[in-house]
Amino acid sequence: SVCIWDALTGDLIKELNGHTDYVQSVAFSPDGKQVVSGSDDRSVHIWDALTGDLIKELNGHTDYVQSVAFSPDGKQVVSGSLDRSVCIWDVLTGDLIKELKGHTHYVQSVAFSPDGKQVVSGSNDRSVCIWDALTGDLIKELKGHTDYVRSVAFSPDGKQVVSGGNDRSVCVWDALTGDLIKELKGHTHHVQSVAFSPDGKQVVSGSFDRSVRIWDALTGYLIKELKGHTHHVQSVAFSPDGKQV
Repeated sequence: SVCIWDALTGDLIKELNGHTDYVQSVAFSPDGKQVVSGSDDRSVHIWDALTGDLIKELNGHTDYVQSVAFSPDGKQVVSGSLDRSVCIWDVLTGDLIKELKGHTHYVQSVAFSPDGKQVVSGSNDRSVCIWDALTGDLIKELKGHTDYVRSVAFSPDGKQVVSGGNDRSVCVWDALTGDLIKELKGHTHHVQSVAFSPDGKQVVSGSFDRSVRIWDALTGYLIKELKGHTHHVQSVAFSPDGKQV
């Protein structure tokens, strides 16, 4: 199931039922009116966040769906799957717009650029790929990770990409040139999730080493190590004002 909670009270607002296997990824639309989910049942679901109704079921992947995200304008959804493909869907019609092929192993993470013109994907083939969302062409393949890439994200200005992987490193890349800008080292186990702060000045990472780390995106220095989890950290994100993680 997919659950929507009241962030202030902690109350369960809606439970969205419809997937027939584990749900691996969820995201709100930019206007907050819809939710997208990806599942091991190989489908992508788009839900009405207010009513909990299933709006569209997007079928086309032939293996587990690991990651989903809305485009900045809310008109498209991108999904990444263990079938090695990245798919871009039309939210209104449910049609498959583009299937991006090039990864040679499972796709673990996908995201749109802030302007919606590009998509970034991270894969078990150890690469980070930047794609043209309109044409489906591969723009850049970022190589440097020595193990599976688990998480990818664009910076708020779209000029950089951050990635984290099983090699325990967090990499900051130049999205235009594909150059590796900084490699942030300190985690002692797989890095499962990474994200930029809203101002793009910091990066947060979560790891199997049970820690959450906040880094200076420019210098690569470790700002804070947040300890308290007693098991693997699977997902991290900044609050919209950048004051909380």
